[in-house]
Amino acid sequence: MRLRNVLITVSNIEKSVKFYRELFGLRVVRDHGGNVILTEGLVLQDAKIWQEFLNRELVPKNNMTELYFEENDIEEFVKKLDECDFEIEYVNELMEHSWGQKVVRFYDPDGNLIEVGTPIQ
Repeated sequence: MRLRNVLITVSNIEKSVKFYRELFGLRVVRDHGGNVILTEGLVLQDAKIWQEFLNRELVPKNNMTELYFEENDIEEFVKKLDECDFEIEYVNELMEHSWGQKVVRFYDPDGNLIEVGTPIQ
């Protein structure tokens, strides 16, 4: 068995595709309307469809999961965040852990938590 994808719910798929394309370089692999598969195994699911399917309330910004990306030039990435057209809500701005890894945490437009860190040596 192997993990194939990670699915997150979003309120506006087009906006989310643009967010992940412009900031992370992800591309659309398959577009099924309310479900879009991006490169790197990220799946965007329309929140309304997902809520109907589960018949449960969705809780944005629950901080129970995190998408983790690695970036060598994290200072340049943070500059890209600061200059992008999206309103970025930071959990923590660029910081350095005691073991030397630099990280920044923020939410995507729908409150999904993202961490971008330098590769761990």
